[in-house]
Amino acid sequence: MRLGFALACALLLTSITVSAEPAPSLRLVSEHAIEGMRGGNLSGLALCGKDLWAVSDRDDDQIYRLDTQAGVWHAQAVGIGVPPVPDSGLPWGLRSRTWVASFVRGGDLDFEGITCDSAGNRYIVSEGHAAVLQVPLTGPASWLKISPMMVREARASGMLLQFNALFEGLAINSTGDQLWLAAERQSRGLVLIKRKQTVWDCDGGCVLLSESGMEMQPPQFPKAKAVSRDFSDLSLFNGKLFTLERNAYQICRRDPQTAKVERCWSYADELLKESRRYPQNYGLEEALIVDADGAWMGVDNNFGARADGELRPIVWRFAAPEGGWSAKP
Repeated sequence: MRLGFALACALLLTSITVSAEPAPSLRLVSEHAIEGMRGGNLSGLALCGKDLWAVSDRDDDQIYRLDTQAGVWHAQAVGIGVPPVPDSGLPWGLRSRTWVASFVRGGDLDFEGITCDSAGNRYIVSEGHAAVLQVPLTGPASWLKISPMMVREARASGMLLQFNALFEGLAINSTGDQLWLAAERQSRGLVLIKRKQTVWDCDGGCVLLSESGMEMQPPQFPKAKAVSRDFSDLSLFNGKLFTLERNAYQICRRDPQTAKVERCWSYADELLKESRRYPQNYGLEEALIVDADGAWMGVDNNFGARADGELRPIVWRFAAPEGGWSAKP
């Protein structure tokens, strides 16, 4: 009995990740409150040309162009006509819970990420339906035709099993024919699909990564504890995939074909300063854009106030790390 108990404890400990060396810290350059988001809950950011776009997971019928000319930014609503959602292969139980939850919180589609290709097409991931909406510069919006094999493979690997823990972010290459999707948690993971004529499908296999387990919150977090590994957004820059890992308060650079971690950077020093803390016992950052000069990051604060009383969604600008995002450890 004692041997069995000791073995169980050992297995539990091995499932909790503790960084041997702390990730280098990113430097905060500026922060911007957002006014004008009807549903609040900023859940995704994208830089399309010179325009910064945002989505809310409470708004099904509009996205937002951000006016960044002043210190406080204003969100300009842009309506989108959303056609009926296709069947992605999610089981009825998950879809029905999303439908019921929409009556309480709003947002049946539960938009959780936005990205764009070089032609200016915007792509928005619906967590509630595990589907991707394409919004062109002109013409009607349409859902991508994604092979049901994608959802089957993801679920077989342990992803997309929990309500409100489905796809949380996405990234697309500039030519618009490769799309990465991030499953949030329990298990978190990364999926890659490619456009094949009219259908988006797996190329050999869809799943690049699927992992469960726990990791320690950073020591700056009050009463830090072990929490579920998670992804809350993706950004593709300079041929690398960057994952926003909010429970660990870090951004990690990964190989886009294998999902292997190459390097991570922490933002805990800046966003866990006492005045910027939120009362929730987990991270709230859900939006990421990485570029040559730094990173934009946005928070989904669920209309909750942080320690200094700020209620509005916030977008932060971080400087690029010393040596750039391609720097080796």
